[in-house]
Amino acid sequence: MTLQELVQTAASLYPARRAVCFDDCNSNTPVIYTYKTVISLATELTDFLRKHCHVTECLEIGLYCYPAINLPSWILGILQVPAAYSPIDPDALPMLSASFMKKCNFQYVLVDKNKVDSFAVTHGPLFCHDSIEIEKLDLILFQRNCCNININPLIACVNDNNNESSSVRSDWEAPILDQHGAKPFKGFLDVRQKHSLAYILHTSGTTGIPKIVRVPHKCIVPNVLHLQDVFKVTPDDTVFLASPLTFDPSVIELFLALASGACLLIVPTVIKMMPHELSETLFKRHGVSILQATPTLLRRFGVNLIQSTVLSADTSLRILALGGEAFPDLNVLRSWKGKGNKTHVFNIYGITEVSCWATCYQVPEEIFSSCHRFDSLVPLGSPLSGTTVEVKDANRSAILEGEGQVFIGGKERVCFLDDEVTLPVGTMRATGDFARVKDAEIFFLGRKDNQIKRHGKLLNLEYIQQIAEGYCQVETCAVIWYQQEKLILFAVPRGILKREDLFKELKEHLPSHAVPDELLLIDTLPFTSHGKIDVSELNKIYSSHLNFRKNNSKLCKKEELWERLQYLWKSLLKLPDDSSSISQDSLFLYSGGNSLNSLQFHEEIEHMAGRAIPGLLEMIFSRSIGEVYRHVLKTVFPSQDQTLSCNDSVKRKLSESSGEEHSRKCKESISGKPIETEAYTTGFIAVSRGNRLLSICESLKDQSNRGQTGVHLSQQAASSPLTTSDGMKCQDRASEILKSKPGESVASSENIPEVDSVQEFPIQENLGTSAEKLTLHIRWKSNLGKCVDASPLVVIPAADELSASVYIGSHSHKIQAIDLFSGKVRWERNLADRIESSACVSKCGSFIILGCYNGFVYVLRSSNGEIHWIFPTEDAVKSSAAVDPTTGLVFIGSHDQHIYALDIYKEECVWKLHSEAGAVFSSPHLNLLPYHLYIATLGGLLLAANPVTGNTIWKSFCGKPVFSSPHCSKEYVCVGCVDGNLYCFSHFGEKVWQFSTNGPIFSSPCISNFTENIFFGSHDYFTYCCNLDGNLLWKFKTTSTVYATPFVFHNDLEGRTFLAVASTDGRVWILNAKTGSLESAEKLPGEVFASPIVWGTMLIIGCRNNYVYCLEFCSSS
Repeated sequence: MTLQELVQTAASLYPARRAVCFDDCNSNTPVIYTYKTVISLATELTDFLRKHCHVTECLEIGLYCYPAINLPSWILGILQVPAAYSPIDPDALPMLSASFMKKCNFQYVLVDKNKVDSFAVTHGPLFCHDSIEIEKLDLILFQRNCCNININPLIACVNDNNNESSSVRSDWEAPILDQHGAKPFKGFLDVRQKHSLAYILHTSGTTGIPKIVRVPHKCIVPNVLHLQDVFKVTPDDTVFLASPLTFDPSVIELFLALASGACLLIVPTVIKMMPHELSETLFKRHGVSILQATPTLLRRFGVNLIQSTVLSADTSLRILALGGEAFPDLNVLRSWKGKGNKTHVFNIYGITEVSCWATCYQVPEEIFSSCHRFDSLVPLGSPLSGTTVEVKDANRSAILEGEGQVFIGGKERVCFLDDEVTLPVGTMRATGDFARVKDAEIFFLGRKDNQIKRHGKLLNLEYIQQIAEGYCQVETCAVIWYQQEKLILFAVPRGILKREDLFKELKEHLPSHAVPDELLLIDTLPFTSHGKIDVSELNKIYSSHLNFRKNNSKLCKKEELWERLQYLWKSLLKLPDDSSSISQDSLFLYSGGNSLNSLQFHEEIEHMAGRAIPGLLEMIFSRSIGEVYRHVLKTVFPSQDQTLSCNDSVKRKLSESSGEEHSRKCKESISGKPIETEAYTTGFIAVSRGNRLLSICESLKDQSNRGQTGVHLSQQAASSPLTTSDGMKCQDRASEILKSKPGESVASSENIPEVDSVQEFPIQENLGTSAEKLTLHIRWKSNLGKCVDASPLVVIPAADELSASVYIGSHSHKIQAIDLFSGKVRWERNLADRIESSACVSKCGSFIILGCYNGFVYVLRSSNGEIHWIFPTEDAVKSSAAVDPTTGLVFIGSHDQHIYALDIYKEECVWKLHSEAGAVFSSPHLNLLPYHLYIATLGGLLLAANPVTGNTIWKSFCGKPVFSSPHCSKEYVCVGCVDGNLYCFSHFGEKVWQFSTNGPIFSSPCISNFTENIFFGSHDYFTYCCNLDGNLLWKFKTTSTVYATPFVFHNDLEGRTFLAVASTDGRVWILNAKTGSLESAEKLPGEVFASPIVWGTMLIIGCRNNYVYCLEFCSSS
């Protein structure tokens, strides 16, 4: 009997009954398939695989997918070939999945159509891109690349027994095989037996190195049939698929349902992380009657929800089977059950190496109705069909009373691990679990790993956990042996939990050597993808707690401050503790810091000080550690002498940075009259990050019509340089000229890179169709000497589109003007300090404006880079300027907490506005209707100002620092925040909505009329697409954090709209802007913090390997 035969039998009896239900829990109607449909689709897949795969006696096929409505058909379709299936988790570490597939030597992998892009990017080198689509089943078949094919050891043993090196054998294999190498002697099991395997998994690795486990049908089928009988499963039951596919209990859940004519319920993985939504779905909407779960997974519901819903009197849950971890204390279990609840509770035990369960015990009903407090452990119960369970001592002799290690096996209950080929019948596996045998019952004591020796006495951590969990104020808990020195108890409190009360309880029920050293209260316990407690994460949490306690305890004496600041500095920059003292002149960003750990440094100092420190973040960004020290000292100890034990550093003077003298002209406010500009304005198009487009298309000689004639500005980024509105005729002309032929290159020879300098991932949008591949190739690159974190500005003159220029600066103090088409450097200018500010072009097109770390705003001539004017602020300028096309005013922010309006023609400051809440790191954004200037600050403030007068119109606090630059649509202004939210406000200052991600948002929102959607990146690795109502349309997971602002463009070669995205690991991603699917990806040889710009068929982006790159789009044709 095989797994597929179990389902086929049930399907013949119940063809019209529900077999599987998928509920996405998103207001959509659940999708339901009958048994007839499941079998029909499975048969189609089987026929397809038989046609396109080389079917062998030991065929193994990978299945890369999330659980969905087609899952049963996918698995059955593989089994019916016949072949063994092997689930591969798309969310697993790519290195782990790749290692697993290589070790198993899979020749074929079926990939969920929705995960093709992810699979192709991470595993493309292993498998052919020339794949085949199975339309009805939403699957793509990938085949192993010929150059990566290794000899399968299972087949090699059969075909080439004479060649010792061509096969991998177990210790006992050699004397067992006969002279033909095809069959073992009697009394041995052989993994090469024709069509014997059902599935292949790997262990989680939580108890050691992950092992490959090949499971025969003869091993798993008895498990399913016995539990089907124990649980009395009928066609009226609904079984929840609670376990991930890579965890072998999922096999029981799946086939327990499908072998019984019952219904299998599947929900998205993310719903399993949401206790209230999950309980509502399982027990109120779908009436789940059988739930198999780890105790940790059940505990995530929380006691109140367990009592009121999961184990209430009117619950639909008939069977609750808990396994995979130590069973809960009986008193805890009894506290979970609501009054009148009739759910049958089972303790199931087993190991993946003998898949799946070995024993089963039903907790007697009288235990739940009794008022007596039970201190005894729950027994493991009776062995399941065909299973042998023994407890053995250190000499591996079976014991009838006492403690020892559990061994599991059976005549045919045997799985093959790693490279094992043959095994003796009745092989017993050591579990690593310890148990006590008493009165013929086996009681689980804990894993060998959890057996520690403390104060000279043996102790089991799980026993401590069970005792602590029995305390009424503890919802759930876990215990770790931290660095083999300290016993730490983590507890999730129920209501108010007093440490002294819990310790008193523990001392009453535990021997002195078992009482924990420390108690940490925690909101929720971390757990692995298999639903077990994540011990490694608990160790990290406690380590962080120690660091926090060491560095953030209240600062009492000013003498402690200098030492504590240095410790924090070294910790955040990952410098060794015993490294030399930090120089008082060291700057955090120059020493290897970045925006994110600057925030951490800021928070750690404020925790240490026990109070907020105004202006601290700005100091960290632009001042030395000595100046940070004095700033903190002055705030925390205002009445004491502000001296350092080392030589004081002198605040950097602006004049010292430049060597040039400048007179400052500043007016606090002026009338609302337009500012006069130069007498001649050249038509041009300027493109900057986030689809910000300035199009000035006519010469403006008649100054009486300033601001009305010849100015086209898209404040909503309504147009991309590739597709324009009818009114932008010069832009249309430029687009026609800038459309390059695929593969055409006009780069100068000195800027053509080596072919292998960029890693390329060409991905076809709809594999299996005639869609062309979109690829990127380097057109040119230019060396700026140091990191290029600024984003490029592209300026295209209307009179001569082919003379378009790219303007960009770097940490080397250099700014270059580069020919867009050839990559030739037209001019290069060295400024006085580091440049992170992106360049801006003046209204007339004759000047380039950018900020500098020395606190100056530079106005350079666009033709030759000569300095026209320098305006000094009081601190570093990282903000990028914005120009008003109606007045010519330039707006720019500074770390001195001001926003400035500059008339670069009169060389004066028209007005300046104090931000009221921290430095201005991001770029101001000008909106024409209503006529507002939007500014965001590191103090978390978003404010709207009058562009003419500088008066504040409205302001709103986001709560955390804002590095993101605001961007507008017709109705809204949006900005990202380091609290992980994208905030949307009306133009009148009302918060309309906020969208939450799982990491800080440094990326600025990109809003384009191509899609009328909002695109942005997050530190959680995702790029998001929302509509203007704040609803998620799609998200795409990159391979690193996303600082950069995305860029939307329309490619006439493809006739489609795309999104360019950059992640900090150097990858440039081209996505379908409508669907979020991956079209192409490139790997630059350095980190990328800059944002991409697209013009014509070219993408320009800065890289931290000191180069700015121009990449060209090409199609496969």
